[in-house]
Amino acid sequence: MPRPPTRATDRGVQPVAITEEDAARLLAPAGRGSILRVHLQPGSRSEGAGGVHGDALKISVRAPAQDGRANQALLALLARRLGVPLASLSLVSGWASRQKRVLFEGLPTDELARRLASPDG
Repeated sequence: MPRPPTRATDRGVQPVAITEEDAARLLAPAGRGSILRVHLQPGSRSEGAGGVHGDALKISVRAPAQDGRANQALLALLARRLGVPLASLSLVSGWASRQKRVLFEGLPTDELARRLASPDG
C-alpha cells in the first residue's frame, strides 16, 4: 500500500493534510491524463510533501539539483506515494526550475485529486 505524503516535524514524521479542493487547484486535465504543478525543494534532509505552496504542491527530495537527479527523485517519490507506475509519469516543464509540471499519463484529474487528498497517499 502506498505511504501518505509526509512532513518532518519536531515530533517525527506526520501526514500532510491536503484537501480535495487544494488538490483540484493544483491539477489540470491533459489529453492523456492529468498534470500536477509542483514546487520542488532539492537537497532537503527529508523527503515528502510539505503542503501547498502558492498554486503548487511543495515536495522535498534529498537528491541534489544536479544532472537531473532531483527530477528523477521527484518522479520516483510521486509514483511510490500515489501508487502509480513510474513509467506513467513524465516531467513536461521545469527541468531546470523549482516550478515543475508532472504528467500522470492515464490517470484522470478527479482520481489524482482523490489520491492526493487521501491519507493513504
